[in-house]
Amino acid sequence: MFKARVYVTLKPSILDPKGKAAQGALHNLGYHKIKSVRIGKMIELDIEADTAAEAKVAAEMASRKLLANEVMEDFEVEITKELHHG
Repeated sequence: MFKARVYVTLKPSILDPKGKAAQGALHNLGYHKIKSVRIGKMIELDIEADTAAEAKVAAEMASRKLLANEVMEDFEVEITKELHHG
């Protein structure tokens, strides 16, 4: 069993109103060196697979089918560790 993290972010060409609002709020708090904010999501999956490569393929398929909208979003899959049950 493996743990996968899927990072979903808006494509650079898509406007990010939440990111713009966060950037404005940060500037109001005095964080003027922060020039851009983009907000995404991280999804954690526990995947039953024999290898990390097999787990990554499963996470990528799940992302393409459901977790990310590939028209507007990019995603990246990271297999973080092997889980041992017993």
